[in-house]
Amino acid sequence: MEQRGEVSLRKKTESEETTAKEEATTNKRGGECINGSSGAEQNKIILMRAFVEKQDPSSKDVDDFMIRRFLRARDLDIEKASAMFLKYLKWKRTFVPTGSISASEIATDLGQNKVFTQGSDKTGRPIMVVFSGRHFPRKGGLEEFKRFVVFSIEKVCSRMPEGQEKFAVIGDMEGWGYTNSDVRAYLGALTILQDYHPERLGKLFLLHVPYIFMAVWKVVYPFIDDTTKKKIVFVENKKMKSTLLEDIDESQLPEIYGGKLPLVPVQDS
Repeated sequence: MEQRGEVSLRKKTESEETTAKEEATTNKRGGECINGSSGAEQNKIILMRAFVEKQDPSSKDVDDFMIRRFLRARDLDIEKASAMFLKYLKWKRTFVPTGSISASEIATDLGQNKVFTQGSDKTGRPIMVVFSGRHFPRKGGLEEFKRFVVFSIEKVCSRMPEGQEKFAVIGDMEGWGYTNSDVRAYLGALTILQDYHPERLGKLFLLHVPYIFMAVWKVVYPFIDDTTKKKIVFVENKKMKSTLLEDIDESQLPEIYGGKLPLVPVQDS
């Protein structure tokens, strides 16, 4: 999904690489190895930062954790990760010009009461609960829905403790039917998650999946990257609580799934 005409990362000489490393280290935005990175990965973070900052000075405003997420999403390929990151910066300036989405921009989607947050899993990832059966497509509503997705992701990310970069999602499909089906919205959300918020999804539990959904799943599935596919778990109804408890303590599990916590609307989290 690389943008046509995207500038290619030219090969650097050894002296250029040395200069790039020195410049990035001096900038103090993560010159020291960040948590969970090997020396080799850190070197790629430094090189990628030096490159993208030359292409787009606004890159200086992001931290090394974000640079690393884009690198990891492209298997540490600096050229591919840089193209992906620069595309993200361009998208954000256009789609989120003020830097964030306000509740007033997404009033209709918020009014459907379909996304909540509450608790964290055993690794500290905050949990988002999505009720797919409460989403109803409407004419002209795709752009608002996309903004709603960005709003929800930003909200759940704001609840992450220090050192955590991922969140978990419980996708509850109880009551989902053809009137809820919205392939364009699903693909839009997938693009936002995979292309513009890479390495944020930790795990997705799909509950109460109706048989009729599988026809839609066959359409969406080819657009899901291999890394994301590994994070998706279809949960059997009879094993729902036990499956969720493998990753989430009962004290952190929403009440509707046998836990202790009430759900909180995403806008109030």
